Amino acid sequence: MKNIGQIMKQAQRMQETITELQANLDITEITGASGGGAVKVTLTGKGTAKSVKIDPSLADPEDVEVLEDLIVAAVNDARCCIEEKIKKEMSKVPGGLELPPGMSLPF
Repeated sequence: MKNIGQIMKQAQRMQETITELQANLDITEITGASGGGAVKVTLTGKGTAKSVKIDPSLADPEDVEVLEDLIVAAVNDARCCIEEKIKKEMSKVPGGLELPPGMSLPF
């Protein structure tokens, strides 16, 4: 069994990695798309909208509902991409933390 000092050092490194990943979410931009790329929405890793791009051919005043639906779908696509990226990055965090048998995170 590892001593508590080694476990605490590993936990501190893990916390530093998590803090770094959270900071990177502010500068990470993810784009979601719908309508075959006709509508694109870019969000930060924390979900803040940065931009919306719409193919001008979709701007039909007689059919606003389709455009609204495509915007919602693009936002949802971007959010799914963010969640996948976060899961991927977070899966790297606990890899180096060797806990004694029977212990798990969170404590």
